[in-house]
Amino acid sequence: MAQIQTRSQPDIRGAPAPDRAPDRAPDPALDLASSFADTRALSEALVAPLSDADATIQSMEDASPAKWHLAHTTWFWETFLLREHAPGYTLFDERWPFIHNSYYEAEGERIARFSRGMLSRPTLDEILAYRAHVTEAMGALLENPEHEPLIRLGIAHEQQHQELLLTDIKHALFQNPLGPAMWQGDDALTEAHKSDLGWHTHPGGIARIGHQADGFAFDNEGPVHRVLLEPFALADRLVTNGEWADFISDGGYETASLWLSDGWAWVNQNGVRTPSYWEEDRHFTHSGWQKRDPNAPVTHISYYEADAYASWAGHRLPTEFEWEAVARGQEGAAPAHDPSGGNQLDRAAPPLPVGGTDLFGDCWQFTRSGYLPYPRFRPAEGAVGEYNGKFMSGQFVLKGASCATARGHSRASYRNFFYPHQRWQFTGLRLAKDI
Repeated sequence: MAQIQTRSQPDIRGAPAPDRAPDRAPDPALDLASSFADTRALSEALVAPLSDADATIQSMEDASPAKWHLAHTTWFWETFLLREHAPGYTLFDERWPFIHNSYYEAEGERIARFSRGMLSRPTLDEILAYRAHVTEAMGALLENPEHEPLIRLGIAHEQQHQELLLTDIKHALFQNPLGPAMWQGDDALTEAHKSDLGWHTHPGGIARIGHQADGFAFDNEGPVHRVLLEPFALADRLVTNGEWADFISDGGYETASLWLSDGWAWVNQNGVRTPSYWEEDRHFTHSGWQKRDPNAPVTHISYYEADAYASWAGHRLPTEFEWEAVARGQEGAAPAHDPSGGNQLDRAAPPLPVGGTDLFGDCWQFTRSGYLPYPRFRPAEGAVGEYNGKFMSGQFVLKGASCATARGHSRASYRNFFYPHQRWQFTGLRLAKDI
């Protein structure tokens, strides 16, 4: 077994650690105005291959139309920055907040989530005009340091919606029997290399958990606190398509003893027998139907499936604290991993997990930890306090970022969260075991 090398040995051994120990190198990324402009431009580049009809459809309640993502992120800037802080600013269209608010109760009534796909108007072109109007109006606020924290939040918010846009349109296009491609992505479909499963061992002890760097973090990544870890090991790579096929062949979906009770009911009620987007030896991607690489990471699985596989393999899922303790300091000195390998979006191109030993970038990894507040957590004041805290019930934490995650969101403290049955995101698993 390989001993993981960490940058923060005092954290592992339980001795006090500096209050501001960096968990990654400073992001040399762009200044605020450039980061804002690049984020806005990327959202628009992502929808460039889509028709108005493509951008309008909503394939399920968990998903939203592509043009709604474009408009909602723009509503965020207009509502929380321009409306409040730009003297003389008037709303682009006074009717639009009702259809572009997501879940902010403090902002009043809104259209039901499942009805977003009924919005044939405004058109995609009208929403792009709305975006241009708001982007231009934001110029003066970008120069005022007083607004930087909220602008950083807005950038991170729009980057999260870029990932949702990609996973939502993938689900929508998958409903089409023609299997339409969003991009011609043959260049990204390189065959992954599968290594034998190895382990990062951790001796246990007191670990500091939570965001400890100077850069941006969401409120749910703190406050920093300490947890006690028993000795454990974390797999050095993700579970692959080929290994999942073995699970299927061995009756994994038909063996009740492997499943949580809720998971067994979910499997049978929904007739689930494979990960989403699988059909024989191929799977559906943003580039249409492609031959499935057995060595690439398995994706689009639920928490129930991940837990059942771990039981079948004789191991378990890690806790979020175990995963973070191993990942602390492993983000690398570069601002993010190499996007040419298919990991982490920084341009309009088809995301596809390609496999590797990195903790970050291929797919979100389920942990067995419920999504709950950390000790001393308090939501922010005002409407933005609804961003994360009110969802801390009934969901599970995922770590690690996916191939559709914006660069810069790969940090050890990042907490994604989904309900145990959801699997339309790029979700996979990494095994853990006690030692």
